[in-house]
Amino acid sequence: MPIANKPILFYGIEAIRDAGIQDIAIIVGDTAEEVKQAVGDGSRFGARVHYIKQDAPLGLAHAVKISRDYMGQEPFVMYLGDNLLSGGIRGFVDEFTRGKYDAQILLTRVKNPSDFGVAELTGGRVVGLEEKPKKPKSDYALVGVYMFTPSIFEATEKIKPSWRNELEITDAIQYLIEHDYHVQSHIVEGWWKDTGKLEDMLDANRMVLTGMATRVEMKQLEDSEFHGHVHLDDDVEVKRSILRGPIIIGKGSRIVDAYIGPFTSIGPGSRVEKSEIENSIVLENCQIIDIGSRMTDSLIGRNVIVRRGDKPPRAYRFMVGDNSEITVL
Repeated sequence: MPIANKPILFYGIEAIRDAGIQDIAIIVGDTAEEVKQAVGDGSRFGARVHYIKQDAPLGLAHAVKISRDYMGQEPFVMYLGDNLLSGGIRGFVDEFTRGKYDAQILLTRVKNPSDFGVAELTGGRVVGLEEKPKKPKSDYALVGVYMFTPSIFEATEKIKPSWRNELEITDAIQYLIEHDYHVQSHIVEGWWKDTGKLEDMLDANRMVLTGMATRVEMKQLEDSEFHGHVHLDDDVEVKRSILRGPIIIGKGSRIVDAYIGPFTSIGPGSRVEKSEIENSIVLENCQIIDIGSRMTDSLIGRNVIVRRGDKPPRAYRFMVGDNSEITVL
């Protein structure tokens, strides 16, 4: 799933690489072939990528457990593939190396701690963890980036599956705490997003687009205007349209008689005609044609056609994939 037309997973790989880590293992499941096709051997990122198959989604601590042979006796970073963290992780990795902790977790303040794993702290040291507590002891939520020494493998061998039959990473870290290992915290000051929900994906898209530089060649515009940070990839055509950034429009897309508003990503090979879109993510090879009103706060999957029908009787006609939500006027 892309944020600002780049797969979320790539941001994590780049953050790991920029922290000076070149050996990366990706835990894969049912989508293994798609991940391998996208990432390859890691050379495009300046890294070496290895793949470890998890036969079933048995939890984050299980993912650590099956990585033991690959990790050996080295300390390592665990980075959840659907997380976005501003500023990278190099500073956290350096702090972990200097501090000689057994584990280090990243935390951020949240308004709804009951939706997250929550840490209880004493002077920066973690003294307790709870997964989605009904009565949180703090508002510090676990960010999906962890640093471990091989002591974590002892924990993954000792803990038992949770009620959902998963080995929970919070239980593994709690094991370390209870057995006098030093678990340190670091409070993240920049933004962080776990992109598991639509609103979080749109938030992340807004944040990434806000920091994007303008890239427009005037030959791409015909009787059109742009305002703010607008990024047009190669072979993009814009005719009789208004572009209001921050936005990105992918390679080979065509925008005609349209308005593309702030915080919008249009995937490669797409076509938007006689339509208005803002604060949305549109994946590659989509067509948004003459929809008659403004589309906002939306995520449109690959190869989707959204258009106004011109044949009677007037009716809504949908072909919708799994786990979709549609709001009609």
